[in-house]
Amino acid sequence: MSAYELTYDGLGARLRSIGPVRIDYDRLGNRPRTLGVLNLEYDRGGSRLRMIGEATIEYDRLGNRPRTLGAWELGYDRLGSRLRRLGPFQLDYDRLGNRPRRVLLTEPDELTEDHVRALFFVLYEHTRGTD
Repeated sequence: MSAYELTYDGLGARLRSIGPVRIDYDRLGNRPRTLGVLNLEYDRGGSRLRMIGEATIEYDRLGNRPRTLGAWELGYDRLGSRLRRLGPFQLDYDRLGNRPRRVLLTEPDELTEDHVRALFFVLYEHTRGTD
C-alpha cells in the first residue's frame, strides 16, 4: 500500500500537488490550469471545469452537477449533494466531510493518470461545493 500526500498552499486554501503531480494555477492564482501534464479547460464563462486532459465533463440538464467524466459515470448520495462514485472509484469521506490529506492505494503502487484525474476531480468538486 502506498501513501501520497496532498499538499496545499501556505494558507491551506489551494491544492498544490497530489503526490508528485504538481498543480499550476492561472496568473491570478484563482483557477487551476494544469494537473501535471494534463491541461484543464473551462467553459466560456470560466466557472465550470469542462475537460481534464482528454476527458470531457458533462453536466446535468441544469448545468449544475457533473454526471460524467470522460467514460466514467458519477454517482451521488441520496440527496444528490455528495459525490459517492466516480467510475470504478468508490468515495469515502471523513465524519465531518473535511477534505482528505492522504490517499491510500492498494493496486497499483503508482499513481496512474486515471488516479490523478479522479482525485483532482473529487477534490475540485468538493471545494467548489463548499465555496
